[in-house]
Amino acid sequence: MPEILSRAALPQSLMPCHAIATEGTPMQPSSTVDPAVVDKDAPSPEWIADLSRRLPTEPEIERVLTRKLERRLDGPFTWPTFPEIETGLHSLMSAELGSRFHGVNHTKWLSGGASKVQVYFELSWTDDAGNAALTPMVLRMDPAASIQETSRRREFELLRAFRGIVPVPEVYWLDDMADHLPYPALVSGFVPGVTKPTGGSKSVSGLKATIDSDLRKSLGTQFIQHLAAIHNHNVDDPELRSFQRPDGVREVLKFQINAWDRVWQEDSDFDVPMVRLALAWLRDNVPDVDRLSVVHADYRTGNYLFTEDDARITAILDWEGGHVGDRHEDLAYTMNRMFGSDDEAGRFLVSGLMPEEQFLQEYSEAAGLPVVPQSLQFWKIFNCVKTVIISLATAYRISATRKTHQDVLVAWITGTEGVLLEELRLNLEEVF
Repeated sequence: MPEILSRAALPQSLMPCHAIATEGTPMQPSSTVDPAVVDKDAPSPEWIADLSRRLPTEPEIERVLTRKLERRLDGPFTWPTFPEIETGLHSLMSAELGSRFHGVNHTKWLSGGASKVQVYFELSWTDDAGNAALTPMVLRMDPAASIQETSRRREFELLRAFRGIVPVPEVYWLDDMADHLPYPALVSGFVPGVTKPTGGSKSVSGLKATIDSDLRKSLGTQFIQHLAAIHNHNVDDPELRSFQRPDGVREVLKFQINAWDRVWQEDSDFDVPMVRLALAWLRDNVPDVDRLSVVHADYRTGNYLFTEDDARITAILDWEGGHVGDRHEDLAYTMNRMFGSDDEAGRFLVSGLMPEEQFLQEYSEAAGLPVVPQSLQFWKIFNCVKTVIISLATAYRISATRKTHQDVLVAWITGTEGVLLEELRLNLEEVF
């Protein structure tokens, strides 16, 4: 793997373009902090406050992004030991269960998860029915930094909101302020299943997903039905307590643009004019939305579990980026060619399941909602910008500063920047 250069090692021609990278995009207030003195690896309170002022977003997202910057001085990520994790679980379970808690057994690492540390364990307790039980569970915990900083509280609330509506893991307890565990975390139930067929694609993290032909119809039907149910859910569900939003539908969408613009300015070390152009275009072309929906924001093959013997989806995973927004964001994201593959006849299959036209038609029928081409194009560009920011800015920074538990995978993600930038360029060409 190529060596990741520190900024101090860069030649003058490749030094960071702070003056441009921190100035924001058209229609946004200018920075009051001299960009020449900004150290993104040791951000000052003044610069953090300046970002918050210029790029307002939802209070919970503001809290998470601010926490990310404040933790940059904490040093590299170090793997918690099992004794440390078990001590944290004992503390959390004792606080939540009192005398009903009996012990934690058989802790082990779970594979997968580019963003979060995942640990399997078995909880010995007296369950809610009053029976002695040994229950398989999963601890889902932040590392020092992720390729996408998200709120464990919001993930917890989404899992609670969708119980009985779509298949999700049962969620039990939350430690979003890391009062008990080394980092913010939640505890959910363990769900059986696989994320891809045993003999399927060996690609990274669900990329270029390949589904066996005999599984496509059954999984595809469920995949669409569950997405339709998510988008038809009441966005004012009382379980979604941390999903505060401004008045006005368009302001909700602008908050999403602000959040990713802020991440770009927090994490990027190089000016990329195409990113600035795309962010400016997004601000100028926010679409009208006929209704707000819960957006999963990472809905694709690789982020659901299914059992191979009966082709049943057992759990939809990775709700961490979920928010209130436009359903077309999910549709555009799911259709990304990174997440699908070609069938035997050479046709592209969305998430390895079905052709694009069939996907959109069956979704519209299941959801009872139209698919608006102009909105789909807007969110294709938005998702391109988002993935470029993750690859070119955040993945680079957390790899270089050793903040992630998935150092090899995250460093690999930085190498996808050329493909992602080309996809962004092609989508921008369609609107200019």
